[in-house]
Amino acid sequence: MRAVTILAGVAVLTLTACASQMAAAPAFKQDALPAAVQVPAGHKVYMETVGVGEITYQCRAKKDMAGQFEWVFAGPDAKLLDRAGKQVGKYYGPPATWEANDGSKVTATQLAVAPGAAGSIPLQLVKANPATGKGAMEGVSYIQRVATQGGVAPTSACGASNVGANQIVKYQADYIFWRAA
Repeated sequence: MRAVTILAGVAVLTLTACASQMAAAPAFKQDALPAAVQVPAGHKVYMETVGVGEITYQCRAKKDMAGQFEWVFAGPDAKLLDRAGKQVGKYYGPPATWEANDGSKVTATQLAVAPGAAGSIPLQLVKANPATGKGAMEGVSYIQRVATQGGVAPTSACGASNVGANQIVKYQADYIFWRAA
């Protein structure tokens, strides 16, 4: 019986230590981000996810530029994972839509972008539209795209011979969801 009591005490101490480490883990800080993509004061981080997936680009004629072509963003398709790697939702478009596993979803309006790392899509700040459905996306006010990796338009040829062709590129980015404090 004494051994069981000692083991229970050790388990409580271990759980307490883990809980205090979790409580001490710093919340997401945006101080190192460019000012353009920082969320305004009065909001707090609600959820942090990692988007892992693909971006589709389509070869199209440049608007008002006869005979010129370019790869144009056609839409994302990504899984939203929590920090432990469990899928909690998805990100797709157009229009750009973040959907939680509970079916609630939000679209947003882009406010600002800032350069990402070389070879990566830009950082981004969007203002969320009111969520549809009850659940995790309710009350989301802003979404930041940070820590981007990959996802830039292809460098392969885009011209009259392949107008309408799609190219898919891999990407990853952190999506930070904010709510009013």
